Amino acid sequence: MPSKKRAVSARQADSRLLFDFPDANSVRDWAAIDDRVMGGESQSRLRHDPQGHAVFDGVVSLDRGGGFASVRSIPGDRGLPDAQVCQIEVRGPGKEFKLSLFTDDSLDNLSYQASFAPSGNEWQSLSLPVAVFSASFRGRTVPGAPPLNPARVRQVGFMISARQAGPFTLDIRRISLA
Repeated sequence: MPSKKRAVSARQADSRLLFDFPDANSVRDWAAIDDRVMGGESQSRLRHDPQGHAVFDGVVSLDRGGGFASVRSIPGDRGLPDAQVCQIEVRGPGKEFKLSLFTDDSLDNLSYQASFAPSGNEWQSLSLPVAVFSASFRGRTVPGAPPLNPARVRQVGFMISARQAGPFTLDIRRISLA
């Protein structure tokens, strides 16, 4: 039995909390990057809820060639060598979102994305394997791009797209690599 306990402790030591949202300052270093950058009309934000989590909300509009809304953290050292999963604790009714991980500090760069769709009003802990994150640039898959290197993660983002017009809300409690 002691060896099992050591294995759990080692696994916990090999995780890195990237973000949690206990207070209003915890969302300060995030910014919206919506389809307005290309003439669209979608709007989003990441705000703090006094119950101790972040809320990614807004409206996706398909007008004027739009169709996506996203938020992204400022760059920082967020990587974890040999991470196998990105864990998120979220809740939200019935829309598909993407978690984006960036290995560069610039605004217009390659992202690695994995889709997820929380259901209902209960908190869900989702483990997104690093291997399922696919390279994307400006909404298009990048064939031949190298796989995500979790040691190089610099920025984290959330996106809603896929022509899901209308209002949306995604509650986010924490994001980590393990």
